[in-house]
Order: sequence, then structure tokens, then C-alpha cells
Amino acid sequence: MNQDYIKPDNWSVIEEGFDAERVKSSESLFSIGNGAMGQRANFEENYSGETFQGSYIAGIYYPDKTKVGWWKNGYPEYFAKVLNAPNWIGINVTINGESLDLHNCREVRHFRRELNMREGWYHRSFEAILQNGTEIKANIRRFLCMDLDEVGVIRYEITALNTAATVVFEPYLDAGVHNEDANWEEKFWETLAIDQKADSGYVTARTFKTHFVATTFMHNAVALAEAELDATPVVTQNDDVLSMAYTVYAEKGVKASVTKFGGYAVSLNHTDTLAGAQQAISRAQAVGYEGLLAQQVAAWASIWEMSDITIEGDVRAQQGIRFNIFQLNQTYSGKDSRLNIGPKGFTGEKYGGSTYWDTEAYCIPFYMATKDQQVARNLLTYRYNQLDRAIENAGKLGFTNGAALYPMVTMNGEECHNEWEITFEEIHRNGAIAFAIYNYHRFTGDYSYIPEKGLEVLIAIARFWQQRATWSDYRQKYVILGVTGPNEYENNVNNNWYTNYLAAWCIRYASEQVEQVRRAYGDDYLRIVQKTKLTQEELATWQKVSENMYYPKSDELGVYLQQDGFLDKELVKVADLDRSQRPLNQKWSWDRILRSPYIKQADVLQGFYFFEDHFTREELEKHFDFYEQFTVHESSLSPCVHSIQAAVLDKMEMAYAFYLRTSRLDLDDYNKEVEEGCHITSMAGTWMSIVEGFGGMRVRNGVLHFTPRIPKEWKGYSFKINFRGQILKISVHPTETKFSLEGGNELTVVVNGKEVTVEPNGLVTV
Repeated sequence: MNQDYIKPDNWSVIEEGFDAERVKSSESLFSIGNGAMGQRANFEENYSGETFQGSYIAGIYYPDKTKVGWWKNGYPEYFAKVLNAPNWIGINVTINGESLDLHNCREVRHFRRELNMREGWYHRSFEAILQNGTEIKANIRRFLCMDLDEVGVIRYEITALNTAATVVFEPYLDAGVHNEDANWEEKFWETLAIDQKADSGYVTARTFKTHFVATTFMHNAVALAEAELDATPVVTQNDDVLSMAYTVYAEKGVKASVTKFGGYAVSLNHTDTLAGAQQAISRAQAVGYEGLLAQQVAAWASIWEMSDITIEGDVRAQQGIRFNIFQLNQTYSGKDSRLNIGPKGFTGEKYGGSTYWDTEAYCIPFYMATKDQQVARNLLTYRYNQLDRAIENAGKLGFTNGAALYPMVTMNGEECHNEWEITFEEIHRNGAIAFAIYNYHRFTGDYSYIPEKGLEVLIAIARFWQQRATWSDYRQKYVILGVTGPNEYENNVNNNWYTNYLAAWCIRYASEQVEQVRRAYGDDYLRIVQKTKLTQEELATWQKVSENMYYPKSDELGVYLQQDGFLDKELVKVADLDRSQRPLNQKWSWDRILRSPYIKQADVLQGFYFFEDHFTREELEKHFDFYEQFTVHESSLSPCVHSIQAAVLDKMEMAYAFYLRTSRLDLDDYNKEVEEGCHITSMAGTWMSIVEGFGGMRVRNGVLHFTPRIPKEWKGYSFKINFRGQILKISVHPTETKFSLEGGNELTVVVNGKEVTVEPNGLVTV
């Protein structure tokens, strides 16, 4: 049974009623971020029940020493951790001498929290009876400014309902934090200085090893019945914590409040972080609470104007897609090419590193179509800037001549994933990076990235594939041995079809781009050939590998095989598996999973998704029908690919079911793990399942194609695409599709195989 306590709503995520069992799940679901920092929805006041405290700063990490039972040559020395950052949100609240703690109250009623996605704020309210008999009402609003992205805002209000109350608000900063997932229980931060002046406080801390410096700051103002008080705080500090206590006496029914501006100034952006923190407070004070809230509402209105997808007649589907789009925009703004998109964003610590192949395979299409193309270019530049490290990574595994293996998990380009069957064997990630370069050019029409940066990456990736392939005398073909494909429920297999197909395509694509740059960008060509020492002999070797790659296939079934031994398995379909056995990764031994036919996520079908135009519809249908029946979708990246392909095949009930699963994966907690954080990178797949699945959007030869379909549960849906500097809006209804264009030039699109021209500021109905 999936969780179902989140109330259906078009624009908000809402929880009603307090349940201690749900606290950690809700801390994930109600998380907030602004691209520069983020935090789980922990209570500001003390909470003695089970909780997972988490605040995070983009780009700051710690190299946690690897913990394995048996060291293997080539293992990364460390696993890079997204760091739990010093906590600035804390506000201890004491009422008539008793600490407010929802875990210990006599009664909690009317508990409600709301994540307002339209306006970008988080609100919590409740009434409680304390052990001392005082009845109170609390209202708390929190948001992280999208414009002043070093600043977060909290307003915390208490009203005593049955008596007068002495309320003590004690805002604090705490640098004595730990990561939930630390390998060796190490402390990651050392406090360097604590400063306090008037109503402002600062704790400056530095990470061990990586030496990032962060000044965590706060500025506090207390009020009674909306009138600001001139109160002097009682200041307490120890090694890591600075607290400032304000006492407010409030008559029965009169509201007491504290407004706290807090956040981080970090050494990534400031040479003097204390001065940076003081500047951030001054800016926030100049705008004020109401002004910052108004800026926040305006910033989110601008984001939604371009990235919103509307769905008519299906609230759960609408809430799902908006939750996904909201989290993607909270996690990555595209402003800073040093940053990337972590699989948990700012919602948790699992998976440690900041970057997986998810960025290239799933996220780039979303950012490319809903932002300026520079945002997608920044994501590609991130990988170009780490090319030297990728070459080093390959060198550690014995590859030569500038071959590159991009890391499975990274913060700075260095591999830091610790499971050998993934670190050494899940090498298809290299292909996703090459595919993203192709995809970027295909969508934006901007070829300049390839001669400037991309070709060097493509050459290094092609060199890796050429060296990783082995000539088989037995098959008279090149084979790729000992790999893990996208389906991580098979390790150390030979000739994973997706990996082999991707490798051959990468080599072919790199060769084509070498020739294209030679013809059209002579200076860049000479520079790159000189730098990489690429020769015609090497290109001939590449071609030999690419043209003679082996692809496992069953002629009897008419399908490519996921890997050489797939048909040796006991092929029991998922439908014939007892529900009590799921999820397999929580119920079965790893040995049993590896011997089973069960597929964690799209594998062969991932190849059909990337290279749809290489195959006929009949081939897609045959492979979809064969592999889907063995797929358990226990990866967040699985349902979206299946939804897109089911839509292509007009299997609309399946497409809709997969869409709901991908869009509500976290809201409904399908995989029983949302308390660890949300699945941010797979959320981009949710966007694709509507735009590429139901909308049928493709780019072919520089032209947008659409094959619109609509689930029977919907009355209509709409989305916008930023295509080469023009904004195209598509509105789909059961009997018609409308196209409108914001831009200076007419745009020709192909709808259901027929050309349609859309005039600027015009509307075309098909």
C-alpha cells in the first residue's frame, strides 16, 4: 500500500493531522531550496521524536574515506558526501517555562503543513496543549529567497489561547552537525569563529580536508501584536553553537513573533565570508520580510510562466507534475556552471555525490526546453571542465592515450563511488555524456559547443570505448565484457546490448564530428588534433570497432538480448511474482536478485528511447512487450522511459499508469524510502513523459515534430517549449491541438506527419 496522506491540490502539497510516524517522510516532501542552498522540512523548535536533520549548501562536499570490507585495486579513496551544513533554522521556543516539543505535548490538534509551489514558501500551523496546561496556536512560514539566494526567511508566531504567556524565542546557529550517512562517524566541520553584534549572529566553520569556509548567519527581530519590540537578547555560546534568547510577555490571545533572516556566505563566492554574511543581512533588512516575500512570489511566477505544465480534470496528476517541476527548479537554477544536479538535491544525503549520468540522460532535456539554452550549455561545460579528471580515472584502470571514463558519482570530476560492480562496470555512463552533446546540438542548433569544447570530450570517450572492446576470435566480432548495464540487478555480465550499441554509436558520432570540425572549423581542428594527437590510423581503428560490434540477439524471439546469458534465466514474469516479495531489493538476497530475470529499470528499452529513429515501431513494440513483463521498476528512472514508449505504441492505459507512478513516486512513496530524500533527477523524466510521451515531441533535422495523445482521464493539458529562442505553447485536447508562438519569426512544426506553420503571436488549431 502506498502512502496517501498528502491531500490532492493543484498548487500545494498539504498534510493535515500530526503523526510522528510521518515526520521523516514529510521532512523530505516539504523540503525547500533555491539552487544555492536547501533544507529538509525540519521543525524549527526542538523535536525529541525521530527526525532527520538536514541543511545543504550547493557545491560544498566532504571526501568521506571509503569503507569496504575488501579493498580492490582502482577503488576510489573516498566517497564524496553532500555535507550536512551548519543549521541556521533552529528556534527553541519556551512557553511559561516549558519547552515547546510536539513529541511531548499533551495534545496536538489542527496540525497542517503546506508547501505552496506557486509562490515558493512552506507554512506550518498547529494548536497544542503543553504539559503545563498552556494552550497555544503556532503559525510558521519559511522560504529561501530565489533572488537573494544566500538568504532564507522564517517568521514564527505564537498565540496563547487560554492564559497570558511568557514566551522565550531562542534563535540559534549550530555548526556541530553530523551526516546521517558518515562512513566513520567523523565530524566534517570545525568551528573557526563565533561573532555576535546587536541582533545579528555569525558562526564561521571550515570543512576538514576540503577546507570550504561557510559563515552561517542570522538576524532576529521580535514583535508583539505586529509591533516590533526593542528587546536585548541573552546571548549564549559554546564550541559550535550561538543562541540569542528574547523574552516576550503576551496577554491571552495576543500574538508574539520572531522573524529570522538566516543563511550562508561561502568561500566559493567570498574571500571574506563574514563580510559576505554581513552584506547578505544588510540586503535582506533593506527589503524587509514583506518585500522578500513579494520578491519570492514574483520570482516563482516568472519560473512557472515558462516551465508550468497544466493538466485539466486530474488533480493528482497535476499535483504530481508540479511537484516535480518545483523540485527541479529549487535544486538547480543554471546560474553557476560549477554546480550540477544531485540525485537527492537538497532533500537528503543518500547517494552522496552531486552528479550521476542522470543529469545527461534525464535532466538536460528539461532545462534545455524550459530555460535559456545557456543553462544546458553550463551542464555540458561542467563535464568539459572535468575532462582531465575523467582521463585520470581511466588511467587508474589501465586505459591509455587520453581515453576518458567519466565517474559514476562525482563532486569534482574524480570518481568517488565505492561499489566495484558500478564503479568499474557501469560504464554506459560515458555514453550518456556523448549523447547529451548530440542532444544539445539537435535541440538548440548551436554547433559552436562542439569545436569549442565538446569534440575533445567525444574523442576521449571514443578512445575509451575502442580500448574497452575486445576482439573475439570465437565470434569474429568486438565484444564488451564484464559490465553492468542500466539494470543494476545484473552485474558483471558480458555484452550488455545497450552498452555495446551505445559504444558503437559514440565512436561513430565522434568520428563524424572530427570530420565536420575539420571541414568547417579549421583552426579548432588543428588545435584539437595537436592537443589530442589524434591520427588517421586511430580513426581507422575506431571505425573497425564500431562496424564490427557484437549484439546479442535471439532469432527465435526476434529480440536483442539484454546480455549474453539472459535467456538462461528462469523467465518468471513479474505478474506471476507474489506481491509480498516486493520490493526485491528489500526482500531478496543480492545473489537471488542477480540470478533472477528481473529488471530494475529500462535497459534495452533505454537504448530504444535514445535511438528511437534507428528502429521500426514493430521492433520497439516487440522489445517493449518482451522486457516490460520482467521489469520491477525499482529504480526511479524506470517509469518515465516506459511511459514515453507506451505512449508511442498507443498503450495509453499503461502510459498513464507509468506517468502517475513517475510523477507521484515520492508523494505516494512507491519505493518505501522517501524519508531518505526525494528522487530529484528522475523528476525530469516526469516532464519528459508528458512532453515526449503524450505530446510526442521530437526534433528531427532541426524541426519540431509532435504526435499529441491524451489520457482518457484528462480533459486537456498544455506545456511550453523554448525552441531556439522562440517560445511555443502546445495545448492538447481530445479533439484538437493548439499551437501559439511568442517570438519574432514564424515556426514550422510537423504535427502527425503534416507541416504546420505558426505565425508570431498567432494561434493554429490542428
